[in-house]
Amino acid sequence: MAPRDPNTLANYGDWGMKHTTVNFKVNFEKQRLEGSVLLELESLTDKKSREIILDTNHLSISSVKLDAADSEWAVKDRVEPFGAPLSVSVPNGVSRGDVVKLDIALETTERCVGLQWMTPAQTGNKKHPYVYSQCQAILARSIFPCQDTPDVKSTFTFNFTSPLPVVASGVPVPSDSKGDGDKLFRFEQKVPIPSYLFALASGDLATARIGKRSVVATGPEALEAAKWELESDMDKFLEVAEKLVFDYQWGEYNVLVLPPSFAYGGMENPIFTFATPTIISGDRQNVDVIAHELSHSWSGNLVGCASWEHFWLNEGWTTYLERRIGAAIHGEPQFDFSAIIGWKALEDSVSLFGADHEFTKLIIKHEGVDPEDAFSSVPYEKGFHFLYYLDRLVGREHFDKFIPHYFKTWANKSLDSFEFKKTFLDFFEGYGNAEIKEKIAQIPWDDKFYKPGLPPKPDFNTAYVDSCLALAEKWKSEEYQPSAKDIESFTANQTLVFLQAVQNFSKPLTPERSHLLGTTYNISSSKNVELKSAYYVISLRAGDRTELSGVVELLSSVGRMKFVRPLYRKLNELDRDLAVKTFKEHKDFYPSTTKGQLAKDLGLK
Repeated sequence: MAPRDPNTLANYGDWGMKHTTVNFKVNFEKQRLEGSVLLELESLTDKKSREIILDTNHLSISSVKLDAADSEWAVKDRVEPFGAPLSVSVPNGVSRGDVVKLDIALETTERCVGLQWMTPAQTGNKKHPYVYSQCQAILARSIFPCQDTPDVKSTFTFNFTSPLPVVASGVPVPSDSKGDGDKLFRFEQKVPIPSYLFALASGDLATARIGKRSVVATGPEALEAAKWELESDMDKFLEVAEKLVFDYQWGEYNVLVLPPSFAYGGMENPIFTFATPTIISGDRQNVDVIAHELSHSWSGNLVGCASWEHFWLNEGWTTYLERRIGAAIHGEPQFDFSAIIGWKALEDSVSLFGADHEFTKLIIKHEGVDPEDAFSSVPYEKGFHFLYYLDRLVGREHFDKFIPHYFKTWANKSLDSFEFKKTFLDFFEGYGNAEIKEKIAQIPWDDKFYKPGLPPKPDFNTAYVDSCLALAEKWKSEEYQPSAKDIESFTANQTLVFLQAVQNFSKPLTPERSHLLGTTYNISSSKNVELKSAYYVISLRAGDRTELSGVVELLSSVGRMKFVRPLYRKLNELDRDLAVKTFKEHKDFYPSTTKGQLAKDLGLK
């Protein structure tokens, strides 16, 4: 098989990863992982390939053994933005189907972009250091040599030694983790996963049960709040998802609530979803992030895209499943309500890139591109709208039969958009329904895959948003006198829809009216960061300098890119000096991904 992922330097068409064993000591003092990785690779050629090429990025490699013997190896010149290939000589090649073992001794370096190290002062209770990994999209290669592509999956064994508790993307195996000093923590992942789902976190962690198959882990000081936020919905989410697709394949489904610098809403690491603390808002209004990450247990983790060019296969499917879960639990209008919020995010992304930009297509070219630069709501929301279009085209009752078929067909494998198309057409052409067969023959596949910009907007059920939009309409008049009662009956997400509508006003509010909105509705004092950040976008657009201290405080205490990137962009428009000063003062708080994207947003890179 010829490699089809342009974001890897590995020759994975010649060698297939079968099993990965990582043996790492967590060294908090040096902020390094130290140890080795054992890679078991199957030859996919008959003695034709005379070298194994792996992805690396700023690793310190001290030795490489091939089948327990010293080998000839070299880290070759860097190829930006993909790192430096590690080449290991296999002088005589290997027969097709035979397996070789590479034992690589290494440690990470200070330039490791896949790990976020934190001092005690940067954590919740400020008592112990902390480390967590974030490997999506191509950052696993900065932790260990690997075939760093979603097109390759292997089973994993994790052996971590740390003085503090550890969680990882595997099922815990009983090990000697009692007493003081360094302890061994072992995990097994028997479902094959790609390298970007390698996950590790170690710090002062406590756990509490939030469901029959689920625990939450976080700092002891935040445990009760996290437990309350998640325990009401966890089992319900799992039950609905299993009815929609099929049984959950991973054993446990747990949630790690990370320190506030985390770049994303959640990261779907198997067994332990890594989640932002911004979902712990005291109102259970942001737990749809967990429904999204849980849905990844099928779309992305079990069945995933073959390269980041087809990322919509992960995120579009997951957003679709998340909304189906929400509708089953909260009522059918919830599906459209969430989609309306998502449409605003899609409009914002298309506006930012430009309607003709490559990155607004479903399938995007990635040659020479860092996948992080293409990251936006497009694969989530445009991918969702493509699947929702197919759902409406064939009818919900029939599409629901396709869902488990698709996930069974591709379980433990990776695919591209063209294989998705074939799977869909094959299923419905053999379905025995002439009307559906006629409809699917009319699908403009090239248009759907390659046309940039916004897709056609469906007629949404606006039952949950009409009152929000009506209130926004009132704010267009400077004569309107608001009252706290205006939003008394709103959920937090309805308030968010109202704020997003105000953000979209062709003429911004005056500074005085913007401030009146924030104080009347008590938004700037809210614990809900979704609401706070949406309001701060309005205040920055209005030029309300009285809120700048609140904006800076949020930017210095939250790392989630969904919030900080729009705020930095708006702050940069209003007060560039303050934006640059705030970034420079707090850049070490942000993970490498956030730091790099913010530097680009501010024109510093």
